Amino acid sequence: MGILSWIVFGLIAGAIAKFLMPGKDPGGIIVTIVIGVVGGLLGGWLGSSVFGGGGVTGFNVVSFVWAVIGSLILLLIYRLAVRRRA
Repeated sequence: MGILSWIVFGLIAGAIAKFLMPGKDPGGIIVTIVIGVVGGLLGGWLGSSVFGGGGVTGFNVVSFVWAVIGSLILLLIYRLAVRRRA
């Protein structure tokens, strides 16, 4: 699956990650979108390289789940980093 697909997945995954992990984020919707896109790329890399060895291909449920997992990981890291600064 290409990078463009992971970016589109990331946009949707970022919204779902925000829904699954509600709360007030200092960056607002723009930061959530960026976290979703980067999280989708992270999830694609994790699913393809680290855990699956090429098992994540195409537009399917497994690929989408990896994108959401990547977004949740980054959203959690972001919230922890922002709280420590505040």
